[in-house]
Amino acid sequence: MDEKQPKRGGEPRRITDLGTLKALGHPLRLRVYGTLRVSGPSTASQLASQVDEAVSLVSYHLRKLAEHGLIEEADVQSEDARERWWQAAQDNLSFRHEDFKDTPEGAATHAAVVRSLIAYRREQYETYLAQQEAWGAEWRIAADQSDFLARLNPAELKRLNAEIHALVKTYEEQGKAAEAAGDTEGRENVAVHLASFPFRL
Repeated sequence: MDEKQPKRGGEPRRITDLGTLKALGHPLRLRVYGTLRVSGPSTASQLASQVDEAVSLVSYHLRKLAEHGLIEEADVQSEDARERWWQAAQDNLSFRHEDFKDTPEGAATHAAVVRSLIAYRREQYETYLAQQEAWGAEWRIAADQSDFLARLNPAELKRLNAEIHALVKTYEEQGKAAEAAGDTEGRENVAVHLASFPFRL
């Protein structure tokens, strides 16, 4: 594995080796990694509280994620210098079927990790549905759950995805810039999930 991993805030990292994909694919590691992306630097004890697991178990999975450059040590955020702080090593990860299709193990691992991600995203949405009354009318009106049907060829689908990604990235950067300028009122974490795929009846 390349020793020079992109740092948080840099270019997205594309996972192409099976070991790293397996390391990420464990359901608890997905939750820990996702929590670090959202919450920022955290200790094992803080993460254990957020994912409702034992500190020793979370520490073990943090080490596994770190071995593959998925997370990295962060600057100490408290007065206790003995505490070990962790952060996601990059803002975005990607992995594609094409990089793992040549072996049965690779194809099976890729499919399993994608299914784990779908389950994790479904859990996020189910949590919102269970709590939506508490969010208030403004957030309920702003939130969306839609699906679309288009007749496209592969090139058009690829271009559509690229344009959607670029648009979401624009809003991500605008939000970061606004918060850096002190405009924090009313801002919350917002999950945008996209799945686009061909199908036949």
